[in-house]
Amino acid sequence: MIDGAYAVAGALTGFVVGLTGVGGGALMTPILLLFFGVSPVTAVATDLWFAAITKVVAARIHNGAGQVDWQVVRRLWMGSLPIALLVVVGVSLGATVLKLEWLTRAIGGVVMMTALGLMFAPRLLAAARKRRLGHPATFKALQPRLTVAAGVVLGGCVALTSVGAGALGSVMLLYLYPLRLSPHKLVATDIVHAIPLAAVAGTGYLFAGMVDTSMLMSLLAGSIPAVAVGSLLAKKLSGRWLQLALALVLLLAGVKVLM
Repeated sequence: MIDGAYAVAGALTGFVVGLTGVGGGALMTPILLLFFGVSPVTAVATDLWFAAITKVVAARIHNGAGQVDWQVVRRLWMGSLPIALLVVVGVSLGATVLKLEWLTRAIGGVVMMTALGLMFAPRLLAAARKRRLGHPATFKALQPRLTVAAGVVLGGCVALTSVGAGALGSVMLLYLYPLRLSPHKLVATDIVHAIPLAAVAGTGYLFAGMVDTSMLMSLLAGSIPAVAVGSLLAKKLSGRWLQLALALVLLLAGVKVLM
């Protein structure tokens, strides 16, 4: 049976994901923790599958518009998927790291980092463009390795907290590809990268019995139609003001989770 409250939460998050590429973990996990009182481990486990399935719908629409930069996606996967797989193995073997009290604080910390990254994205982009134009050969030579390293960071964050693939990923790509990725290409590329990452990271939680499938179905009932609407609007609208509003919400949520 579909729970209406979860469906509304899923719809809100799905719309934001479709429009900006952000929110699969950064928004949903705090919602589950703060408004529904879900345990941190269950929130992380369920949200990983929520993000993976929701972003499949968004990716089909964005990729249909030819916006995905597959070379950048492959570079990110080279770093993120192996790290996520290590976490999967740890979860499957019953690693106690996921049962420690710092998991909630880790989620709050990553959410706050996400909020700050969104707030200062324009300044970061300006600095990256200046560096790219000032030292083009050095910048381009470092791009592949730095992208793989970014994938490693994202893989660890997502696998442990379910947060980071969208917001932190978009901020990192903004800095690494200031001229190559337009705002719409950045959103599409970031979404496609997140799908297998969330699925791989979520596999260990699934086999460990930590995913709440009933809650997941209710969340998806709201998110799937909403993410389609957001993805279609993303082609026509600038998501900057929504990003700023989302950053403020995430900042407050991060503080609340940490407290």
